Amino acid sequence: MTASKAMKITKGMAMAAALMALGLPVAQAEGMMASAEIKGCTDPAIHGTATLTEQVTPEGIKEVTVEMTIKGLSDGKHAVHIHEVGACEPCGAAKGHHDPGPFGQSRPDSAGDEVPAKDINHPYHMGDLINIESKDGIGAMKTTTNRVTLSPGTLTILDADGSAFIIHTNPDTYCDEESDLKKGCAGGSRDACGIIQAAAH
Repeated sequence: MTASKAMKITKGMAMAAALMALGLPVAQAEGMMASAEIKGCTDPAIHGTATLTEQVTPEGIKEVTVEMTIKGLSDGKHAVHIHEVGACEPCGAAKGHHDPGPFGQSRPDSAGDEVPAKDINHPYHMGDLINIESKDGIGAMKTTTNRVTLSPGTLTILDADGSAFIIHTNPDTYCDEESDLKKGCAGGSRDACGIIQAAAH
């Protein structure tokens, strides 16, 4: 056995041990997939698909790659977030941004609220993603995040009430403010929604 082959085997065993220590079967954590059918909130001409694939790094960190294609959006950039409930009828049923934890504040901004948000975590919600850019009516986006998982755990988006993608009318400016967030900085109104569902792999 060569030294390089022995090293690969050792790394693989270490990864497997790390996953089992977390209570996850190796096969379950590696290569889990999910998908979503994207539909317009009010405009039936907006439609598309999204796929999500989970990988595990050599250090045992779970990463999810999101790929999305949407037709019918206005040209330009549109905010994309994973929201905390798997519901799209109406699109507001998806509620706020996916951000589990005892102190999570899933509202993207607090400007204009009678009771300001306890924290202004956007753009650091677990479900905050990059913008999708549409050209000639076709939008495409690909990104990888380690803020969410498909496999079970605190950050999973496949929990009891599910999760959904929301695509907004305007771009996310990532709300980089020192004190409070400007209303609409996370994309404004909702153009499209897609419920995220586990897929066979």
